[in-house]
Amino acid sequence: MIASGIRGPLLLARDLVRMFGTGGAEVYAVRGVSLEVARGEFLVVLGRSGSGKTTLLNLLGGLDRPTSGAVLFEGQDFTKLSDADMTRLRRTRFGFVFQSFGLLPLLSAYENVELSLRLNGVSWRERRRRAEETLEQVGLRARAKHRPFELSGGEQQRVAIARALAVQPSLLLADEPTGDLDTATGASIARLLRQIATEQGITIVVATHDLHLAGLADRVKELVDGAFVEEARQVGAAHTPQGR
Repeated sequence: MIASGIRGPLLLARDLVRMFGTGGAEVYAVRGVSLEVARGEFLVVLGRSGSGKTTLLNLLGGLDRPTSGAVLFEGQDFTKLSDADMTRLRRTRFGFVFQSFGLLPLLSAYENVELSLRLNGVSWRERRRRAEETLEQVGLRARAKHRPFELSGGEQQRVAIARALAVQPSLLLADEPTGDLDTATGASIARLLRQIATEQGITIVVATHDLHLAGLADRVKELVDGAFVEEARQVGAAHTPQGR
């Protein structure tokens, strides 16, 4: 099990490699990546499609296991955990936000948020409190009874963020959270993530090609062909990520 209350970086990746295929068909999606993420940091991994940023995010969130290397959360290597313990860690300490929202279509916004807590064994009273509170935080308390098809894309992504926040995560990982949204809506989601990082102190790691979102981060690391090539505190509007 992972212990809490450890000092030092919240997340530490060491020489991560993720290879797919065998023999002559081997493809390296992540090549020797090392990364340290401070507690409360808002970090953006910037890269074009095919750069390996989604694969890297999956490794950092325990959704995939590396071919080699290690990922330490609060000082302990979770790549060595059993599948059951890894699932428990993800459910209780990590929050995930995906480009496609991942909402269950027959459930209301409230029910989508509440379900993740039910799976964690949270009491009914506490589930209700957290679901209502997080929907309020993302500005959707009035839309709690609406199902996904009754919500705009931006509202659906806000529900997904509320669902991630409801588990009270130490680490929030977001994969292209503005990718399916128009420019204005994407900008509002980017500002919401920045607000969450600032006001709640949650560590956030975002994989994106969105330069506006990158411009709000504490730190930006650029990924090209599975390896980091550049780091900058802020990314200017004229900057274009390298890569495929």
